[in-house]
Amino acid sequence: MSAEYDYIVVGSGAGGGTVAANLAGAGMRVLLLEAGGDAEPANYQVPCFHAFAAEDSALSWNYFVRHYADDAQQQRDVKFVAERDGILYPRAGTLGGCTAHNAMITIYPHNEDWDEIARITGDDSWRAENMRKYFRRMEACRYQPLQRLLSFLGWNPSRHGFRGWLSTEAAIPLATLGDAELIDVVGESALTAIASLKHPVGNLARDILGWGDPNDWRLVEEPFEGLCFTPLATRNHARTGTREFLRATQKAHPANLTVATNCLATAVLFEGTTASGVQYLQGSHLYEADAAYSPAKRATELTVSAKREVILSCGAFNTPQLLMLSGIGPADDLRQRGISVRVDLPGVGANLQDRYEVAVVNRMKQDWTVLLGADFDTADKIYAQWAASREGLYTSNGAVLGIAKRSSSKQRLPDLFMFALLGKFCGYYPGFSRQLAEHHDYLTWAILKAHTRNTGGRVTLRSTDPRAMPAIDFHYFDEGTDSEAEDLDAVVAGVKFARELQGSLGDAIAEEDLPGASIVSDDDIRGFVKDNAWGHHASCTCKISPRSDGGVLDSSFRVYGTENLRVVDASVFPKIPGFFIVTPVYMIGEKASEVILADAKRTKAPESSSRGR
Repeated sequence: MSAEYDYIVVGSGAGGGTVAANLAGAGMRVLLLEAGGDAEPANYQVPCFHAFAAEDSALSWNYFVRHYADDAQQQRDVKFVAERDGILYPRAGTLGGCTAHNAMITIYPHNEDWDEIARITGDDSWRAENMRKYFRRMEACRYQPLQRLLSFLGWNPSRHGFRGWLSTEAAIPLATLGDAELIDVVGESALTAIASLKHPVGNLARDILGWGDPNDWRLVEEPFEGLCFTPLATRNHARTGTREFLRATQKAHPANLTVATNCLATAVLFEGTTASGVQYLQGSHLYEADAAYSPAKRATELTVSAKREVILSCGAFNTPQLLMLSGIGPADDLRQRGISVRVDLPGVGANLQDRYEVAVVNRMKQDWTVLLGADFDTADKIYAQWAASREGLYTSNGAVLGIAKRSSSKQRLPDLFMFALLGKFCGYYPGFSRQLAEHHDYLTWAILKAHTRNTGGRVTLRSTDPRAMPAIDFHYFDEGTDSEAEDLDAVVAGVKFARELQGSLGDAIAEEDLPGASIVSDDDIRGFVKDNAWGHHASCTCKISPRSDGGVLDSSFRVYGTENLRVVDASVFPKIPGFFIVTPVYMIGEKASEVILADAKRTKAPESSSRGR
């Protein structure tokens, strides 16, 4: 590509897509490199098809990760795929990154997540009070019409955004109202949840205007425990994310934003320690995680230069991989691979974190009425209803009830999030999505452990081939850094609470598949959790923190020891934030855009280099 660009952004997900669109909208010339394509099948568009999007070959990249280094422990997980030596970890290799296959749940993180970064860095711009403006800047809340009206009249105690680029809508479909048994299940579970909490009701204004809304500022400040609905990133009940933001920006500023798909970045180019461009391969299905990958796939090697900066937004796995391939990372590891060390940063790839997730899975005595005729494809009548009028079951992601709570009284913040799913979901393994289509008689309680203590995971290079996946080792539980086993105890508490929620539904449940009737004692549940837990919010592998503390980035997202190189994606967090990772990543995308543009105003762009053009 011979055009001159001010910025090159690598990766189009929640971080990179946000930054690229904002910089272009501000008048900068931006090149966005995306390794995947831009296919937009129904699995992308329909909210209820998100599990199928995760296994759609047009969208998915399939990583296989280790939860344990110990083979005996690892092989106790039935999801382990021996020939791939790991557990399936779905990612999306497509325009929009993982916003193209996630469950669209858009829930605000806890204020302490931001205040902790401010404390670590000494940068007060990260304080929670300031960070809220980035949420308001991006959000177009469509599920609080009364609050929207009040905000236009100058009163907005919810501190929602109503004019941003990311539409949010309510998740619970009206179709569920036609299922009497489902109403009973939800009602009984709700009563159990409310009875279990010490303070389920707050002040009157909050309850009238913001009850059940996890993104209402008044509930964020508490922080709340209890029932909530799960806001979704949808517009007119179809998925929305950075793909739509980028396309709108291209339409409004066609000269400013170039989106190049099927372009796999292989190295950052430098002049000394100053990032000057990117080397990449052009071609489809070039990365090993792609289902259609073949080593024989032909590719064209190209380079492109940036007048101002290179911004990496490849995610918690691929950003550290690209940095290490470019000579930035643990010096000894790089030398062993024959890579020339540009900057010795031991923190690159370290500190890998995730949620722990497990499921309590129940087979019901009869099919859910609301799932009658649901084949989860474009041939069934429910899809026809969605396509014609954006109504019915498929407007939802399948979640019917959410609960946030503390796993124990010693937790400062609610650290468990549980939601009921109409379907059989036991975690990720090849073919997992078909369970939803083939079984209409299941209720799953998904349990997420937030604010995990284990920071022992790591991403390392398997090879210097940029098309090869890195080694990804999470080092769960006993192998990690949580010496007090607080994470494990919390997940056990979540399993026990989920069983309480369904305890009054004995007549409707035929059998508990997981953990199963034989798993009774706390020790039994601990074993079940250790053998079966998974995650899908990988983060923290290029953390913002002092360099002396293993940090990779300063508080302005700049890579230590370099100039004109930043990282903006889930890897930047020192600790995994909140319940669901995508909302804080969108927010840092907004913050980084502001920081980058402020720096641009202070500095004149250098004369363009001939290198790579």
